[in-house]
Amino acid sequence: MDYAHFPDVPATNGPAREGPPIPVKIIVAGGFGVGKTTTVGSISEIAPLTTEAEMTAVAIGVDRPRDQSTKTTTTVAMDFGCVTIDRSLKLYLFGTPGQDRFGFMWDSMVRGALGALVVVDSSRLDDCFQAVDYFERAGLPFAVAVNEFHGHVAHDLTEVRWALAVNDRVPIATFDARKRASVRDALLLVLEQALNRAARAEST
Repeated sequence: MDYAHFPDVPATNGPAREGPPIPVKIIVAGGFGVGKTTTVGSISEIAPLTTEAEMTAVAIGVDRPRDQSTKTTTTVAMDFGCVTIDRSLKLYLFGTPGQDRFGFMWDSMVRGALGALVVVDSSRLDDCFQAVDYFERAGLPFAVAVNEFHGHVAHDLTEVRWALAVNDRVPIATFDARKRASVRDALLLVLEQALNRAARAEST
């Protein structure tokens, strides 16, 4: 891989793969208002498809953004974007809606996915329990990305891991959903996790 589209990632040696890049489906999940739409939009090489709708009065008290949030819209179906890693690999990103009432869509969205990125607001860890539980039950490799709001997080990563009760094999890192390079690094964690899972399966 030459990672030409991802600067600062070291290249690897070896012959280039002929033909179009392999399509890989990655899920971007998490609670309401944690930054999933921003994550997809920050790195997508195409204009991302979003299904944002204005929040209604009915949703007040149900859809709970973080304190001091100016969020006025919500994803009602999914977000979609894509990014080419190199000549051999292209990621297709599917962002899930964050509200529990849209949970019926997850089985269809996750079908065929290689892995998932769970985006977390560390000041509202309970909002991401559903995503973590879902991927653990489904046996889908995932990584946890703690979004840095205003440049900081409410809890350190050790506390986040303990609160989410995920084992040491699940990568947890901070990232900034607004910055392309930061989103890139988080997605690479998902790919690494999926490769590690496949390697463990082959060795058994």
